[in-house]
Amino acid sequence: EDRGGTVDFEEAAHRHPHPHQGPRPRRNSPAASLLPLRAYECFPEFSFSGLICFSFLQANGTAIGMSAGFVGQAEAREACGLVVDMIRQKKMAGRALLLAGPPATGKTALALGISQELGSKVPFCPMVGSEVYSSEVKKTEVLMENFRRAIGLRIKENKEVYEGEVTELSPEESESSTGGYGKSISHVVIGLKTVKGTKQLKLDPTIYDALIKEKVAVGDVIYIEANSGAVKRVGRCDAFATEYDLEAEEYVPIPKGEVHKKKEIVQDVTLHDLDAANAQPQGGQDILSLMGQMMKSRKTEITEKLRQEINKVVNRYIDEGIAELVPGVLFIDEVHMLDIECFSYLNRALESPLSPIVILATNRGICTVRGTDMTSPHGIPVDLLDRLVIVRTQIYGPIEMIQILAIRAQVEEIEIDEDSLAFLGEVGQQTSLRHAIQLLSPASVVAKANGREKICKADLEEVRVLYLDAKSSAQLLHKQQGSYIT
Repeated sequence: EDRGGTVDFEEAAHRHPHPHQGPRPRRNSPAASLLPLRAYECFPEFSFSGLICFSFLQANGTAIGMSAGFVGQAEAREACGLVVDMIRQKKMAGRALLLAGPPATGKTALALGISQELGSKVPFCPMVGSEVYSSEVKKTEVLMENFRRAIGLRIKENKEVYEGEVTELSPEESESSTGGYGKSISHVVIGLKTVKGTKQLKLDPTIYDALIKEKVAVGDVIYIEANSGAVKRVGRCDAFATEYDLEAEEYVPIPKGEVHKKKEIVQDVTLHDLDAANAQPQGGQDILSLMGQMMKSRKTEITEKLRQEINKVVNRYIDEGIAELVPGVLFIDEVHMLDIECFSYLNRALESPLSPIVILATNRGICTVRGTDMTSPHGIPVDLLDRLVIVRTQIYGPIEMIQILAIRAQVEEIEIDEDSLAFLGEVGQQTSLRHAIQLLSPASVVAKANGREKICKADLEEVRVLYLDAKSSAQLLHKQQGSYIT
């Protein structure tokens, strides 16, 4: 059930989450600005939030060898730097980028680096290809929902507000219109004070209900919107901060300027926030309706009709200059997990007028397109591949791998000598970078058990025997396959 053509921007703004939330490294950490590629996978305590930026590119766009936590991948970084420039100039909307390369070569890190460089005002919606499969919602609905999460709308609104410290709050009563002995509130007199002056306002009794709901008292700092009558309690005036020794109140300074002022309010929402805010059905207040809403836990799809209505309102706001469209970034990792229906839907969605920048990532070579018998590069149909700009990431060389392992050891505050680091680099070349990184922590425990703070080569050799990599495990399985149940 839709709400017609009205769009609830206030509710959508409250629903809008920050796109880059997550734990940050300690500020005083020696490697707080040196996270390696894909470090968040192996070391979940750290986040890329606020760390990756395109400061690893020089002014002419060429890559710096090792900067901002990035090692190697010079061509891929330069290509992503150009993509960021095109996004800022709004010349990339409706296009798609494919990051293709072997595992552990920094594809996801490059995509997150693009999002960090664009800033928090540009929506960034990450998803994994397997997220589209649900028993409750269609695959195409999940894709469309994420498409609309990645399209932002910046709404500018001029509001008249009355703001200040409450100096007087007195409701005026009158005889009830229904007769009898009861009395009703006819109006409310409220006094507001700022640095520049004071003002006394006569308010409607409905605003008095909002004042009671916000628990406003004399000495509080509030603001009242002139158009809607909405009341917001900002906090307690800091002049009363010495009243109590311990207080749970939030103290704020007395507002500057006049009591009556005009403010430009800027709200950043996404199209999905508008969809979700207006898709909630207005059920009845009787017990059957309330029970039905509580029992209905399944996720409901947002209808195409509602989206079209919201698009009309958004287009009207853009034409009137009230709102500005901000195309964001939709990042689909492990894109080979999508099937042929999803790929055909992506083809159509990329051509729509409201389309974000789409970044895809995959580590597959030539493989079968899911849902079909045909094989294709990267598991993506050829007609969609024609629309993509493909960026290759390369396997790290020995020197680059040692640099990444050194940064990793610094992040984990592990001491390791140069010979051990070189040996670990060789292990990474023979097995994988992730396996070499995962040997650091056990080797540190072994070194401490042997009474040393610094990891030596003997510790790494001992740990390497204890923990097998995928290739060694496969070889052992092949030799002993008779001992296993097949």
